[in-house]
Amino acid sequence: MEKSWDNMRTIYLVEDEDNIRDLVVYALDNSGFKAEGFPDGDLFMEAIKKETPDLILLDIMLEGMDGYEILKWLRSNEEYKDIPVIMVTAKDEEIDKVRGLDMGADDYVNKPFGVMELISRIKAVLRRYGKNQSEEVDGKIIFRDIEMDLSKRTVKVAGEKIKLTFKEFELLHYLIQNKNIVLSRQKLTEEIWGFDYEGETRTIDVHIRTLRQKLDREGYIVTVRNVGYKIVDGE
Repeated sequence: MEKSWDNMRTIYLVEDEDNIRDLVVYALDNSGFKAEGFPDGDLFMEAIKKETPDLILLDIMLEGMDGYEILKWLRSNEEYKDIPVIMVTAKDEEIDKVRGLDMGADDYVNKPFGVMELISRIKAVLRRYGKNQSEEVDGKIIFRDIEMDLSKRTVKVAGEKIKLTFKEFELLHYLIQNKNIVLSRQKLTEEIWGFDYEGETRTIDVHIRTLRQKLDREGYIVTVRNVGYKIVDGE
């Protein structure tokens, strides 16, 4: 029976190990996705210009352009910046994971990984992405003297533009969506990073601290001791 690609989600995998690439593509094809694999960044970039995928699986350790460089290219390109990306990596250092997440990755999976776990992660990211896309289209959020342009991913405070990392933008957006509500570190990790990350306490605290510094205002983000954080709309 010939397979129909209508309404299927397209997944691109950039992976230089042939056996892993073939296995993942085969598993995705048999799980209801349309999957294509590429051994390097050059072939991937040629393909994405012809068809935009719904999600990208991106290995870090690649010959030529590595995964970080490809991710940076994606996030700086207006046409591709909102495509969800899952990093697939043999690197197990916390700093490598944080680097990828701060650059805009939506999740990561360590090698060796189980195919069913990978597919579960893909479905979870696609669910989050679909929800965000349907609720926020070319909109702006005004909160006190903060203005967020969701389509351009820009932020102004009292009329002055400030530069946020991908995850700082997501964190600020989520805090404002839930203004005056105390959000635990675990909740923030699940919503912004999308998975249970062992270093979440330090990661969230660091991002809150830098976000406070960039907003340059006292009293926006309040620490609730032993619980988490909330953003308040003032008196």
